[in-house]
Amino acid sequence: MISHRSTTKTIILSTIIFLSFSFGNIAKAQDGKALFSQNCAACHAIDKRLTGPALLGVQDRWPDQKKLYSWIKNNQAFLKTGDAYANNLYNEFGKVPMNLFPNLTDAEIGAILKYIKDWKPAAAPTVGANTPAPEGDSTLLFGILTLILAIIAFTLMQVNSNLRKLSADKDGEAYPEPVPFWKNKAYIAFVTIVLFLVGGYFTTKGAIGLGRNKNYQPEQPIMYSHKVHAGINQVNCLYCHGGAQDSKHASIPSLNVCMNCHMAINEYKGPKFYTEEGAEVDGTAQIKKLYEYAGFTPGKPWDPSQAKPIEWVKIHNLPDHVYFNHSQHIKAGKVQCQTCHGEITNMDEVKQFADLSMGWCINCHRETKVQFKENGFYSIYEKYHEDLKNGKIDSAKGITVEKIGGTECQKCHY
Repeated sequence: MISHRSTTKTIILSTIIFLSFSFGNIAKAQDGKALFSQNCAACHAIDKRLTGPALLGVQDRWPDQKKLYSWIKNNQAFLKTGDAYANNLYNEFGKVPMNLFPNLTDAEIGAILKYIKDWKPAAAPTVGANTPAPEGDSTLLFGILTLILAIIAFTLMQVNSNLRKLSADKDGEAYPEPVPFWKNKAYIAFVTIVLFLVGGYFTTKGAIGLGRNKNYQPEQPIMYSHKVHAGINQVNCLYCHGGAQDSKHASIPSLNVCMNCHMAINEYKGPKFYTEEGAEVDGTAQIKKLYEYAGFTPGKPWDPSQAKPIEWVKIHNLPDHVYFNHSQHIKAGKVQCQTCHGEITNMDEVKQFADLSMGWCINCHRETKVQFKENGFYSIYEKYHEDLKNGKIDSAKGITVEKIGGTECQKCHY
């Protein structure tokens, strides 16, 4: 009888543990918002185009859900099936390959798609007595409530001390005088701990954000529109930023590069474009500013010795202890500019698209598949080539940057 009870208890306990893990995994898989933020938000928004298309209604655009799941997991492999919609989409966005997500399960992809389908734009707040508090105010509210509760607790402690003194006086017992607040060691220790925690929180928060300038968009001496140049006129990024292919730095183009075109183009006749604040920009006036820096007068020969450099404001900055090589990413890694800089061809005023944090870079290295085929840079990794050929490594999953040492400290820090 005891044996049966022991067995029954073991079965019940095992079942509870199994269900706990199962429900934990289900909860994780169903957290569509978190999965979207982790895997998709760098290149996609739900309601507008970024590096990739807006995702609202994506399931309607893909009638065959199996194809959509295959596309999300490995778009490069799916393109080889010849699917017309997938290839048109690939061409529409400048043949920029999407990151591969072979590790996402069908349940996780389903959770992401459900989050996108159920997503609603935030309603604009209305002015009035019933206006709800913004979501970001919750931290302040909790802080105020904590302060109120602390004051109430201290007041009750003081009341308790006074009542004990009155009780002692009534019974004729000696009771020491209460210690003033500013001399009470317990109160002083409590306040010190609170100040230490609050100060530590804000110090840590500030340190984490130190040097991160996501959405930084300074005003430049000349309003240069990447949308007009790289988007409408399809000037190749590497024409102006040739260093990105051959050196560590992308480099800012010299006045010679600008004047190659603008000695002949002295008037802007393209579509209207605007500043971030919505003010219309006079393109011809911006060309005249360029001429002032170049010391050029239309109709006369240009003497480059009269030019003075344009004081462009640098947007993307990395700490001095971080090593980043543009050519290694572009030539060896085959990384597209938009991966780090966003949909640059749609920006009139350039801003920092990503926070360029260590976590952001490492996540990319963990997920990005290395293009081994016809890439001489990776010919030294003979073992991986053999494992791919022999089927020891799933060719669909491929080799990520992490597997070839892309997350080792010394790769980026020196």
